[in-house]
Amino acid sequence: MKPTFLRIMVVLSLTGLAGCSGTSNPEKWSATETDKWFEKNEWLNGWTVKPDPSVDRKALAVSYFRNMERWNSAFIFLKENDLSALELKRYDIDGDNLYVAVSEYLTKNPEEANFEAHRRYIDIQYVVSGKELIGITPISMKYEIIEPFDAERDIEFFTVTSENNLRASPERFFIFFPEDAHRPGLKDGENSMVKKIVVKVRVD
Repeated sequence: MKPTFLRIMVVLSLTGLAGCSGTSNPEKWSATETDKWFEKNEWLNGWTVKPDPSVDRKALAVSYFRNMERWNSAFIFLKENDLSALELKRYDIDGDNLYVAVSEYLTKNPEEANFEAHRRYIDIQYVVSGKELIGITPISMKYEIIEPFDAERDIEFFTVTSENNLRASPERFFIFFPEDAHRPGLKDGENSMVKKIVVKVRVD
């Protein structure tokens, strides 16, 4: 049974999506309206870790509106679980539509890592313990293909013409859209162990 119009409006109101310029379509929101929605933090569903300033607020609002159930489920998982105690494995929340990959690794030297990007999934990346640097740049900065796009793994590797390295630690999380090239797992100072959670949100 499809949700009623009233139920849809209640959900939109609870998540801060209704009432912006009289429309619930974030694609039509101004930057001020997008910031207002983003900074209310209701979309985090009570998870208290802060988003990194690099997160594309407009892209998040548009994707959240299109797949509200997936995004809510993702952040509820992050809020309700003891992330430090999770086993190193995949956790299915909604099959291939939404799942969580937990890994642990030694951070790399920059020359050992390439930039990557995805087409079918959005990444929520969170360092549970340890610290690392993540290289970030628009996909338009792609320069030389190292490994062509692999549809089965949803990944390609390449070099870029410019980048910005940001520190990832338990105080903040990152979101990477298909337009965001990223190079995670870089050492911040010395090579060290990191435990990371990556939530994969399928793009429709």
